[in-house]
Amino acid sequence: MTQTQTRVSFAKNVGFRKELNKRVDAYFESENIAKRDNLAMYLKTAIILGWVISAWTFTLFGPPIMWMKLFGCVLLGLGIAGVGFSVGHDANHGGYSSHKWVNSIFGLTYDVIGLSSSLWRFRHNFLHHTYTNILGHDVEIHGDGLVRMSPYMEHKWYHKFQHFFIFIVYAIIPFYWSVADVNLALFKRRYHEHVIPVKPLEILILLVGKLVWLGVFVGIPLVVGYTPLQVIVGFSIAYITYGLLICNVFMLAHVLAPVEFLQPHPESNHIDDEWAIAQVKTTVDFAPKNSFLNWYLGGLNYQVVHHLFPHVCHIHYPKIAPILAEVCVEFGVPYSVYPTFGEALVANFRWLKLMGTSPPESTAL
Repeated sequence: MTQTQTRVSFAKNVGFRKELNKRVDAYFESENIAKRDNLAMYLKTAIILGWVISAWTFTLFGPPIMWMKLFGCVLLGLGIAGVGFSVGHDANHGGYSSHKWVNSIFGLTYDVIGLSSSLWRFRHNFLHHTYTNILGHDVEIHGDGLVRMSPYMEHKWYHKFQHFFIFIVYAIIPFYWSVADVNLALFKRRYHEHVIPVKPLEILILLVGKLVWLGVFVGIPLVVGYTPLQVIVGFSIAYITYGLLICNVFMLAHVLAPVEFLQPHPESNHIDDEWAIAQVKTTVDFAPKNSFLNWYLGGLNYQVVHHLFPHVCHIHYPKIAPILAEVCVEFGVPYSVYPTFGEALVANFRWLKLMGTSPPESTAL
């Protein structure tokens, strides 16, 4: 892509990525398995989409008992998060299938749950995956200035409270995204200095997607007889659940010690590490032995593996991780893994608290 005005360069490869790719390719060849188009992923997709449809149907047409309705909204939010973690994520990375049309179809699940798949691909696949934890390029660590994630970000007085109000931010972020997508596509047309390459068809898909999303989660409930207040409450519960989950999981990969926040040389705009090594240094894995999280999070607890192999279906990440660990040891690259989900949560809380302190303290890492 050539839409950036401030290109960051990385050091020449030292052989790390080449060796890693060779060993991972050898694993797939020796096991005679495909990197994409796996039956396990199709089955998982059916389960997650069935989960969302069932929760939506139960909430709307199930017993008229309030606690059941509220429980159904929470289940719906959990299912929507599952779509975000697994189905749409792999598809929009091109890791779901070797067929572009299959990835495109399943990638549209993001539009149905309220996100723009096209904007997400540019923001996440290109900016975040290319410039991970580089302020001014990686939009996902900027937080629009509200949350200070990087020690190189300007400190504001309210950041000292961010480790408390962060959960409110998580809760409202899905609603913010839905509005911001339209503003970005139609008016702003850029993330920092990176111009968004929006095409007319993508704008049409974005707008139609918003209508479908609102029709499914707001329009139909109103038509079948729910009051506007009931619809607002139910919709909010589902999407607050989704926001809390999706944001926490992202934070546990990039916003905690010992990840690095890279700062290019001011004159050359250059990073001293090769790109693949930079990915390992700016990312952590967590809870690799938790079978449920391995399934539900779509491999996002193997975020280091994902950043190095985004075009490989996430169901293979647990097998790739030991290969990555071996290569990291051989090349002296630190590969960080938190044993449990809880430990990663605590580390993220501590980092946000640290970043909320005054700059001299927070940069003394």
